This record gives sequence, C-alpha cells and structure tokens, in this order.
Amino acid sequence: MKILAFTSTIDLKYRLGCTPSWWQLLKALHETGNEVIVLPYLGAPVESLWWRTYDNPCKIESILFNKFLNKHKKVVDPANTKNLLTPITKNLIEHDVKPKVRKQLHDIIEKEKDLDLIFFMNIPLNHITGIASEIKDEYGIPCIYYDGDMPTILPKYATERGFKFDYYQDADVSEYDAFFVNSKGVIDDLKNEGAKNVKPLYYAADPDLFAPIDVEKTMDISFFGFGNQFREEWMTKMITNPSKKLPEVNFSVGGGGFEIDMGNSNLVGDVPYSAFREFCCRSKINLNITRWSHTNVYASATARPFELAAYGACIVSQPYNGIDEWFDVGKELIVINSEEEAIKTYEWLLSDEEEMLKIGERARERILKDHTYRHRAELIIDVAKMVGIN
Repeated sequence: MKILAFTSTIDLKYRLGCTPSWWQLLKALHETGNEVIVLPYLGAPVESLWWRTYDNPCKIESILFNKFLNKHKKVVDPANTKNLLTPITKNLIEHDVKPKVRKQLHDIIEKEKDLDLIFFMNIPLNHITGIASEIKDEYGIPCIYYDGDMPTILPKYATERGFKFDYYQDADVSEYDAFFVNSKGVIDDLKNEGAKNVKPLYYAADPDLFAPIDVEKTMDISFFGFGNQFREEWMTKMITNPSKKLPEVNFSVGGGGFEIDMGNSNLVGDVPYSAFREFCCRSKINLNITRWSHTNVYASATARPFELAAYGACIVSQPYNGIDEWFDVGKELIVINSEEEAIKTYEWLLSDEEEMLKIGERARERILKDHTYRHRAELIIDVAKMVGIN
C-alpha cells in the first residue's frame, strides 16, 4: 500500500510529544510492507531509511507561528473576538496556509498517481476543513485521521490542559473515512460530532528502539516529565512526600517545569531523546504519573507506560482508569492508590530485586505480544481496507 502521511511534524527538535511515536509508527508501516511518503505541517521534511518526503509548502509560516505560540502561554480562545490572534490567524489560514496545503496535496497526488491512502496525523483540523472531502471527490482516495492528543485536545478539556489553540472549532470530522484516537473514552464524543468509523489506536513501542540495556542501576526510583499541571496530587503522593519519608532512597526526576515542592528528589534536568533509554534503565523503579484527563477518561493512552514496559522497567503507576486494557495490573505493573501504599510498594520492591525484575520482564513480554507499532500499523491497514482500499 502506498501511503501519504501528512504529519504535524517529523522534526524532533520541536519537542512535540507525539513526534517520537510518529517515527515509530511510520517505521512500522514501512516494515509491514507499505511505501510511506511524509509531508510535514510544521518545519522542514526529515528523510529517513523508512520514508521519503515532500517539502512543507508552509515551512516559514509554520515555524514563525510555532515560535509565536510558544511565547504566548495562555490558551487562545477562538470565541474571544477581542483577541488579536484570532482574526490574524483565520486570515493567514484561509488566504495563505490552506491554499498552499491544498495545492501541495493535489500536486503530490498527481505526481505519485497511485496513492492508496492519505493519513492525516494530528494536523489542526480547522486549518484543513474541506480538503479531505475534495480529495475523495476528485481522486477517490480514502482519507483517515489520527488524533493522538485525546482527550485533552477536545474543547471541553483544551483550556484546562493548556493547548495554545482549539483545532476542533469549525472543523468537520465527518469528512474522514475513519478516525483513530488514542482514547477509547472519547469515541462517543466524536461519533456525536459526526465522525465515522472511530477506532482506538493506542500508543505502543518499537521493541528494537525501546530495548533494555545492561547498565548499573544507580537510581532507586525515577520519573521523567515536563510540568506538574494536573498531576500535582500524584507527584506529591508518589515523589514529594515519599522522598522526605524515605531519605535513604534515591529519587531522581528528569524533565522540568515543576512548580511544586519536589521533596528530596534529585532534579537532573532535561533528558534528550537519545539518553532516555539509559535514564530509565538505570532506575530500579520507574514511575508513571499522568495528567488527570488521561487517567480519568477511560483508556486514554500516553506513550510512557508502553515505552517503560518495552525497556523491561518495573513500573509503579498512579490510579489510571483503563490501564488494564493494556497491562495485567499486579503482574506487569503496579498501581497504587495512596501515598501510604506508594511508600509500602517502594519498600517492598526495593527489598525484592527478583520480583522487581520479573515485573519488568512480564511487562516487556506484553509489549512484544500486543503493543508494538507493527501491531498498530496492521490495524491501520485493516481499517483502510475496510473503508474501501482493495
């Protein structure tokens, strides 16, 4: 199958959370026998061994707009007509960005001639309204959308999460032949908005890239993330207070943007993508602490538990509604329900190295069985065939 993947970005330097997962998914599509072509919406195209690219027709606009948004931390409210960003943005999209995107997509289709599928990956929906319908009408090529930012990108969650703009307002989700989401709990929301063939497409891990390495475990307990917003409660219960009550235990925290007391934990700062594996594998226990929307809206996947499991990490997680969709709780990872339970669990695992290692081994086995990106690539192809590809 010949697939054009229109992606939010493919350049890791922008540090968008989905980008490493896009690399793994596109690689898996290639490895399962498909030809992959990538068109980025933000930044320049990045070639790889697994896909070829076309130029971003809005490269300059996208880079400038991304810089502007990064300087304005408040969420843009599209309903606020006094907000100068709204008319400027709408004018830019309608008269510059959208025509360029439309032309580039049509030019690629004409040049390639035999595309089987266009796979839209986290493109702002209201920036491309109508384009998928035009492509289907003119060329008969199925169009599938994937949103990996659920549930926090939906309007009812976007403000709380801090997204810089709402890309569902004025969008038409019904124009896509299928709609993948990383959250089972939002499927009814999207169906009510008119989306067709809504399917969960959870995060996963490439077991070759996320493979355990034999390094000395110099950290007892580790956590990596950016910002404490909407996970303050469980960061406090799982890191801040336990690090004060267990002074002999080494708590190491990577990332940044933490505006709460981090107790006696060792703040190691940012961890580059290339160093993330060693950071995780040097820890005896890895923590999964996720923002409230993901843990409360049923089966809303993030990449982290799959990545940690692929490393063979012993994972301790906060309560997470639907995590049993992916893992056997108690065998493949541990879920705690209170600060006291967290402390007892840390003490138990740190005193029982054999069990700690077994939990990690079972977690990696589960990844290999059910949660590699090849599994996800196969699902995409199955759904693509269902909506009309021969």
